[in-house]
Amino acid sequence: MNLETSLPLPAEPGTARCPGPSTRDIILADGQDVPPALIAEAYSFAGDADIEYDRYTSSDFMAREFTQMWARTWQWAAREEHIPEAGDYITYDIGPWSVLIVRGDDMEIRAYRNACLHRGTQLKRSDTSGNAMELRCPFHGWRWSLEGGLSHVPCRWDFPHVKDEDFSLPQVQMETWGGFIFINLDPEARPLAEQLGPLAEHFSGRWDLADRRIALHVQKELPTNWKAAQEAFLEAYHVYETHSQALPTAADANAQYDLFSDHVTRFVHTIGVASPHYTGTQTEQELFDRMRVSPGVLPEGRTARSYAAEKLREQMSADLGVPLDMYSDSEMLDSIEYHLFPNMCLFPGVSLPMIYRFRPIGNDPSRSLFDLMFLKLVPPGTPVEHPPEPVRLSVEQSYAEAPGMNPGLGGVYDQDTDNLALQYQGFLGSAKRGQTLGNYQEARIRQFHQTLDSYLERA
Repeated sequence: MNLETSLPLPAEPGTARCPGPSTRDIILADGQDVPPALIAEAYSFAGDADIEYDRYTSSDFMAREFTQMWARTWQWAAREEHIPEAGDYITYDIGPWSVLIVRGDDMEIRAYRNACLHRGTQLKRSDTSGNAMELRCPFHGWRWSLEGGLSHVPCRWDFPHVKDEDFSLPQVQMETWGGFIFINLDPEARPLAEQLGPLAEHFSGRWDLADRRIALHVQKELPTNWKAAQEAFLEAYHVYETHSQALPTAADANAQYDLFSDHVTRFVHTIGVASPHYTGTQTEQELFDRMRVSPGVLPEGRTARSYAAEKLREQMSADLGVPLDMYSDSEMLDSIEYHLFPNMCLFPGVSLPMIYRFRPIGNDPSRSLFDLMFLKLVPPGTPVEHPPEPVRLSVEQSYAEAPGMNPGLGGVYDQDTDNLALQYQGFLGSAKRGQTLGNYQEARIRQFHQTLDSYLERA
């Protein structure tokens, strides 16, 4: 199909769509029951103004993000499985702040400002986890219980002005959902449920991520602003050039984009269907072979998509020890990515079960940290155990170097992020001072910036 000549002129901005079958058409053609959320649609035109590059390169803009947004929004800090036992702790860092998340002797989870009330020293180093019977300052030895109460002050005779009731560790707002621990630095923050919006309903039943466990966690530094890093994963428009090898097997230009709320967006990108950009010819057998799910002959009358999903069910059910008969072909194969503002992406699928998080590193607008997790299904009743330690990769390293990473998928992630340094340098030197977004395929990026602006404009 020639996409450049087959499009009719749209009647209104934002109404144009890729010709040919839509994502919804493809999923319904599978002929299976699917969760209603999977075929829901929610899009509205949100404008077409350029997004200024200064939003990515300016230290002043980043400072506003910290004070107006990061200090006021719910953000995923850890998984409950990171701290399954009494005394377990993990730190979460964003900008100038460090939060210490602790499982108490009463098995309750609490989040504290990670700073001693004596002279400010961090109680636990940034980016660490472990187990402790108490929270002890490494500088002078002041101590707190896991529940935050002051328990010991060396040379207490010299501090008659210190009252125990005034020196409990300040808590940070904390809530859990889907096995994730969220924190909010704003003591006046609204409940997490308001930010989650439709996620709570969509990620229920067999999409409940509390029923999954971390199989692999990779952290990689990226040489760009955290927003630009994230935006590389919010659209499938780049597949045509960045992942051109996928055109025979992935429907990119007809991916579906949904704007469910100010804080929640989604795309659904179908697999096992050729891209509308693909100009070659292939049989269903050739398509199946290119998907590399399993070698074999496609049964007569079967599509590559349906047979690949069937083989994946068989293989993954045996590997995971979990029955997968209830999962549709789309849930087995497709890239179904939700975004929760400000920096979290969640995939409910079975073979693509990723979680993303993007954060600035320090106060440098040109550096960011990408957390990539894979959450696997586990048999009911599986005990909660400490997850594998994160694998930290440098800017120069390939994702494929992470032990446990599928080499082919690692190569795809390399393609996703190898352009980011070039893009950031373009931000700095471009005569045109903003990026021009597509009305539909890049709508999630535009909505993200509009929601960010709503935080920056608050008093």
